[in-house]
Amino acid sequence: MTFLAYLAPLALIAAAIAAFAGPGMRPARSLALINAASLLALVIAAAIAVTVMLQGPTSSALIGANGLGLQLRLDALSAVMMALVSFIGWVVLRYARNYMDGDARQGAFSGGLALTLGAVMLLVMSGNILQLVLAWMLTSLSLHRLLTFYGERPIARLAARKKFLFARIGDVFLISAAVILFQSFGTGEIATITAQLQTGEIPGGLTWAAIFLAITALLKSAQFPTHGWLTEVMDAPTPVSALLHAGVINAGGFLVIRFADLFLVAVPAMHLLAIVGGLTAALASLVMLAQTSIKVSLAWSTVAQMGFMLLQCGLGAFSTALLHIVAHSLYKAHAFLGSGSVVDQARAKLGHRLALPKLSDMGLALGVAALAVLGTGWAFGVTLESKPALVVLGAILVFGLAHLMALALGQQARGALVAKAALASVMLSTLYFGLQLGTEALVASAVPVTGAVSFGTALLMGLMLAVFALTAWIQLAAPRAVASGRWQAFAVHLRNGFYATTTLNRALAPSLKA
Repeated sequence: MTFLAYLAPLALIAAAIAAFAGPGMRPARSLALINAASLLALVIAAAIAVTVMLQGPTSSALIGANGLGLQLRLDALSAVMMALVSFIGWVVLRYARNYMDGDARQGAFSGGLALTLGAVMLLVMSGNILQLVLAWMLTSLSLHRLLTFYGERPIARLAARKKFLFARIGDVFLISAAVILFQSFGTGEIATITAQLQTGEIPGGLTWAAIFLAITALLKSAQFPTHGWLTEVMDAPTPVSALLHAGVINAGGFLVIRFADLFLVAVPAMHLLAIVGGLTAALASLVMLAQTSIKVSLAWSTVAQMGFMLLQCGLGAFSTALLHIVAHSLYKAHAFLGSGSVVDQARAKLGHRLALPKLSDMGLALGVAALAVLGTGWAFGVTLESKPALVVLGAILVFGLAHLMALALGQQARGALVAKAALASVMLSTLYFGLQLGTEALVASAVPVTGAVSFGTALLMGLMLAVFALTAWIQLAAPRAVASGRWQAFAVHLRNGFYATTTLNRALAPSLKA
């Protein structure tokens, strides 16, 4: 099985090399090889999932020496990620074949996609910190090649250079963390490191390793204030955007989940993830609403989603973060690949304005959503004592449901609509908690389950609730305020992301010059 697992990324890398050898227009042989390799990877991913389900987790033999080298780890986490990456990759490659048809460098582009997918597969199956570091860097470098596919475009060059700079800084932190882990445990085998952490045998100095991994994840996931490059790479072809936003950007979250046992003994690193991720999610969710470009709005959405996913990790809800990665990847791939039809739908709705919700609508919607979510959570046995992180995340879900219901209540009579909204909220809450607990059970052998939290983490949860409550209020109040002539300046500042990216660009100008 481990031999077949290696075959999936290696087949894609071999197909990429063949495509680079014939980089011109409509290279039938190269495209056929890439299609066959992506199908093979999809079949192997399914076989890995079945094997892990029937036989449990396993690691391949080490190809190396002294505990460092190439090694695969096949467990519930890598099985889920392989299935996700192979499926998204297969879809994107098929889409790219038609999207790039007639381009003078279609072969090179398809090869770049295949190489990036192969690198991501090596990353998510890494069983050794050396392979993880190498695959991490290969993923970044192959993606950079795609981001600069239209290198004659100034904005594309600037965004790619900025991303390249942040990626190299992330590499330094990742390598530093790997060195600390190797020195602390005497091996680079991730399964051995995890097992020792679970037994309570914790060497000193691991907090810094976790902090370095957290910084690496924050940089990879485009978190504030280094998020600007992700919203500026829109000049890359749409398949690249889909692969980036639905796949590569999730590497930061995967890294944290893979080393979840390490983060559980390094509370400062978890707090760093929660604070930066939560604040980034709140800011980006507001900024995306002020955008006029579909793809830029989707990019800000990705920044927000990655922030929320890292917030989940910071609160100890690692299996919830994994579910978030899967759901976001599928949604965002569809959103980018279908962004053209979204424009058509938006044009069809021109002239149709939603009535702004009243304050009474907001209060009623909040009450209905809170009763539905908290009641359903209690029915599933989710309480502040047993699973505080899920309760807090469920409370944030309340704000989202209340926003949608408040908008709906402003459109028609309340009676039947309130009953329908309550039923919909109960059904959505049931699905939410069912999926959370189901995912937790599915990956329990690879992802730790957390319960009670420290006093500091509890305070942090309260702070995040306040931040998202304020965010929800701004989202509801802003349309009315802007329509009445107030908050005009705020709307302009919001559309520009409060100029964080502009300020950073100026600071990095010497480093980003050609």
